[in-house]
Amino acid sequence: MRVRVDWRVSCRLVGTVLKWLWVPLVFPLLIALFDGSAVGPFLVPMAGTVIVGLGLERLTEERDLGAREAFLMVALSWLSVAVVGAVPFVLAGEGTLAQPVNALFESMSGITTTGATVIVDFGRHSRAVFMWRAVLQWLGGLGILVLATAVLSQLSIGGAQLMETETQTRDLNKLTPRISETAALLWKIYLGLTGLQIAVLYGLHLAGLAPEMTLFDAVTHAFTTISTSGFSPRAESIAAFSPAVQWAVIPFMATGATSFVLIYFVLQGNFGRLRNSDEFRFYLAILGLFSLGIAGVLFADGGPHTNPEAIARHALFQVVSIVTTTGYASTDFNLWSSGAKHLLFVCMFVGGMAGSTTCSIKTLRWLVVLKAFRRDLFTTANPNAVRPVRLSGGVVTEETIRDIYAYTLVSLVFFIVATILVVVDASRARVPVTEFEAMGAAASTFFNVGPGFGIAGPFASYNPFPWSTKLLMTFLMWLGRIEIIPVLVLLTPSYWRS
Repeated sequence: MRVRVDWRVSCRLVGTVLKWLWVPLVFPLLIALFDGSAVGPFLVPMAGTVIVGLGLERLTEERDLGAREAFLMVALSWLSVAVVGAVPFVLAGEGTLAQPVNALFESMSGITTTGATVIVDFGRHSRAVFMWRAVLQWLGGLGILVLATAVLSQLSIGGAQLMETETQTRDLNKLTPRISETAALLWKIYLGLTGLQIAVLYGLHLAGLAPEMTLFDAVTHAFTTISTSGFSPRAESIAAFSPAVQWAVIPFMATGATSFVLIYFVLQGNFGRLRNSDEFRFYLAILGLFSLGIAGVLFADGGPHTNPEAIARHALFQVVSIVTTTGYASTDFNLWSSGAKHLLFVCMFVGGMAGSTTCSIKTLRWLVVLKAFRRDLFTTANPNAVRPVRLSGGVVTEETIRDIYAYTLVSLVFFIVATILVVVDASRARVPVTEFEAMGAAASTFFNVGPGFGIAGPFASYNPFPWSTKLLMTFLMWLGRIEIIPVLVLLTPSYWRS
């Protein structure tokens, strides 16, 4: 049967993305030149990605991108960038990242803004390698999405579909008349927030409040905070810095997980959109309630933190970090009580707002699920009543509610299956992994959170897992970041033939 998908058009646009991937490789190259470390690990992929990109662009002439081709392009773009991103790690030949499976894991963790790492000895890796990890996550947060949208600037349907695939919001293509203008707008906001955090973090250093915070640290942590990613060049993550830095990072994590549509309107002086957003209020409520809950448990348990300020800081920091899927750690929460760790585990399933750089299920879906469930309880008691589900004043269609129910259910099923596979494979390889550690690792990789519990805890590494489990987790990170649907659609025969 004739294939109905014009895969050449999708690959051509993937080639355009790859062709320009040499630009972000300039950042680690400059660090390598400054430090006198090897430059080959960055020069080789710079040349290779340009050659491959130009080759893919020659597959066909420039044509419009349909819905089917858009799904294929989204999936292939994230996968191809992850493969290219692994090359510098292998060529650098440093530590655990020299192994191809580990390098692919680390690269996929970077571009999907997961923040899970296989690095064991941070001291063996150059600053250039750490910069490349940070740049990958900065691109993954919004850069690849915006780049793809800018490439599709001449398209209205395809470009808008790509934007909606990543952000799950239809408002983005209404900010400006053209997708290309929207892309430039989002870049400006993203760059502005990144620059602001660099200034704040390094300002704390200059003020004597953060002596450990070098300019390099300020840049890499800003790259991986606004993108809600969590890679840090320090083995102790944010715990390596003073409480002032930890307090300063919290609002930037929260902002990165806030809808960029709302941020745009706020910057335009339209605070009404923020006040009237049901999702924003729900998002803040989630952060507040979980923070209070964990702080209460830590205070009652008399655990590793005895100072009230430390309890409040670590509870708020870790809740914001996990809910926003940033994955930073201000303390080793492996040492917390079972109750506090289980509350933190639940936070992995929440996610930030739609239209942000965050991952996981996202607060918008949970809000619709709760509103729909409350409506169903009401109509069960009052069968003749008609009560639509409303969100920020608008009515949510029944089709949208069904889609959200389906997506949430599929996500939870994938998590359960992934947990079973992690347990079984670890048992096969004789790696001691408890059920809770497997659940944490599966949730953390699939929902792109980063740290898990136990052997994959905040100050630990995913390296002890067998190579087959790491490949599974690499797939989970890719699947979770592009929100399942583009990959599942590609696996249906009707997508290719009908």
